[in-house]
Parts: sequence; structure tokens; C-alpha cells
Amino acid sequence: METVTLNNGLIMPVVGYGTYQIESDQTQAAVTAAIWAGYRLIDTAQYYGNEAGVGQALRQSGLPRTDFFVTSKTPLSGYAETKAGIDESLQASGLDYFDLMLIHWPIPNYLESYGALEDAVKEGKIKAIGLSNFNHQQVDKVLANARVKPVIDQVETHLLWQQAKLHEYLVANDLVHQAWSPLGQGAETIMDNPVLDELAAHYQKSPAQVALRFLLQEGVTVIPKALHPQYLAENIALFDFELTTAERATLRAQDQRQSLENWPSGMQIETQY
Repeated sequence: METVTLNNGLIMPVVGYGTYQIESDQTQAAVTAAIWAGYRLIDTAQYYGNEAGVGQALRQSGLPRTDFFVTSKTPLSGYAETKAGIDESLQASGLDYFDLMLIHWPIPNYLESYGALEDAVKEGKIKAIGLSNFNHQQVDKVLANARVKPVIDQVETHLLWQQAKLHEYLVANDLVHQAWSPLGQGAETIMDNPVLDELAAHYQKSPAQVALRFLLQEGVTVIPKALHPQYLAENIALFDFELTTAERATLRAQDQRQSLENWPSGMQIETQY
């Protein structure tokens, strides 16, 4: 598995397992399957209600905690709520710490929430802080006020919304660009793309594998979700082929700056760049 070094020195896999919309009673089994398929980055959130299942799967894997990189997210606004929420997440998951905790979206008092995360870093409860669904002005505001620099911005990114301008901004500020919904949750508008089909046939890969490999070569880390064993295995088998410069240019041309998740306009990242 390839990795990326975050700006605080932490090592993170470039491909992780997303747990959005996995029911709490199914999470342990799903994450266990992901672990045995080779995933070591597991992405969860307070909002998902499945942190407990993630923790159970890690403990029962028999592997050391240090083998894993676990991300969670807080949607809570303000210092006190966020501080309490971190403790609740740790208790729910049964973990001693999270490798990364993100502010899930730009909540009203996100600077206060960020301060709670900074204190949690000092206390050893989390190792790094990140953002999710923040546009570049919001990231700028965090950078101007932060005592602990964020390491990542996780935003909707896929073939039809590549976030090229935001990506340039994040790279320039030494933040990792991470894609949630990198396959558009299997949207037909992405998976039926004829360019993906042609490249998939050429490389004897699936269209999803080509779409994920493209993002990786563009410098974007990914956290696809899958429950079917075939897709679970395919989504991590991305390192035995490489797209050419010309092929990547063709895929860049598929960008429609189109959100597939119907986020409010205020959360649409590139339109505010």
C-alpha cells in the first residue's frame, strides 16, 4: 500500500475504507472484511453512528492498533460541545486515540471547535486535525488562527467534479486533498463513462479502478466504500498499472464541476474558489 506523509510527519495510506451509510449493526463485519482485504485507513464519523463497530473490528482483528490509521469527524459547534464529543467518540469506539479528526463541515463556530481539537492533540486524544467540506476561504481562516496546522481537507471529488483549483490551493499550503465519494457512490453518470470503459478494457481493470487510479495519480487520496467482496478487493488493487500523461489529460477533460451529492451552494467548494 502506498502512503503519504502528512505535514506533521504522520504516515497515512493513500487508499482507505469509507464507512458512510453503513448501518451500525453491519459496521463491524464490513470493516473486518476491509481489514482482511488489506485496508488500513478506516474513515468514520460521529454523524455516521458507527464508530463503535469500527473499534470492535480493529480490536478483533488481532493486529496492533499502530497498524491502523483511523479518521473520525465532528459536526459539533463550539469548544465545549466539540471537546465532549471527542471523549464520547473515544468511548464509543473503545480506542485510545484517533489518528485524525476532521471538522465534518463548516459549522458556525468552527474556529472554537478547531481549538478543542488542538487541545485534544496536546492531550494525546488525536494525532492530527483536518477539515472536511471547507472551501479555500474557510481553510485560509483556519490557517490564520491555528496553533496546530490542519493536515487535510476532505471534499467531494470524483471524475465529474475534480476540484482542480482547490487541489492547487491545498498543495500550495501543504494540505492533503482527500476525496469522499470518489466514485460518486457508483453513480451511472460516472461508471458508464465511455472513456473509463475504454481504459478499463485496455488495462483489464474495472471502470471504478481506473477512476480511483486517476485520482491517485492526480495527487488525491481516496476513501471508497464497498460491501461486495469483489468491489472491496478491486478498490484497493490500484498499484499494478499506471495511466499515461495523455490518458490523464483525457480524463481531466471529463470534469463537469458537478456535485452528485446535492450539497448546498455554500458548501460547494470550487464555486467559491
